[in-house]
Amino acid sequence: MKTVLITGGNSGIGFELAKLFAKDGYRLLLVARDKEKLQAAAKQLIKQYSVTVESIVLDLADPASTTKLFDKTEKMGWKVTALVNNAGFGDYGVLINADWKKLQSMIQVNVMCLTHLSRLYAPYMVKQKRGYILNIASTASFFPGPLMATYYASKAYVLSFSVATANELKPYGIQVTALCPGPTATGFGSAAKVADSPLFKKKLLTPAEVAEAGYNGLVNGKDVVIPKLSNQLGVALGKLIPLELAAKITRSVQEKG
Repeated sequence: MKTVLITGGNSGIGFELAKLFAKDGYRLLLVARDKEKLQAAAKQLIKQYSVTVESIVLDLADPASTTKLFDKTEKMGWKVTALVNNAGFGDYGVLINADWKKLQSMIQVNVMCLTHLSRLYAPYMVKQKRGYILNIASTASFFPGPLMATYYASKAYVLSFSVATANELKPYGIQVTALCPGPTATGFGSAAKVADSPLFKKKLLTPAEVAEAGYNGLVNGKDVVIPKLSNQLGVALGKLIPLELAAKITRSVQEKG
């Protein structure tokens, strides 16, 4: 039985990815900390696609959460054949004013959780000689990000980790893909206190558009997916300039008036 585990699967890009996996005949394991939104998402997916959905309420900012999640799925007997590391968040502001506990939680969710879940679930995929891991990175992965330094750095880790593990696991029939969207019309901007920056004032991609690009890239064996031509061009141009200049440009498009 094809089974996909999606962190942050109750809304935004994660929920749209859940729909695509459901259409493809997967049973769904959705993980998030908001019980009401999680249950509502599960009900909608069951009604719309007639699939099996298991909702797991868990705060992935807790370092013990990944082991708890793995133990739970093992006890359930649900063998994960696709993993979507979608959960993540950002925060706006200079480092010296940042809430250290929030930065710790960000690194835990964006980096540690993603890494540990990949380590826990990939061995079964290797044994089966098939599987998928989709990691949600960002166009931020390619740039230094003043005013959101920790978030940008965490996504740079996701990109590097994804491309490296794609190389390691491809011989075993496992596809690892980094999905790198630009600003998207989700709740991320408001939660990160960056919704009123110039980056979010332009026309944004929808979560459904991003999810479709990521899903298609995953099943078609692409290691990195950057939705939208303008984002692809921005990344390509960014590679041609010094990091110091890239940091100045990034700050200029993020700085609030």
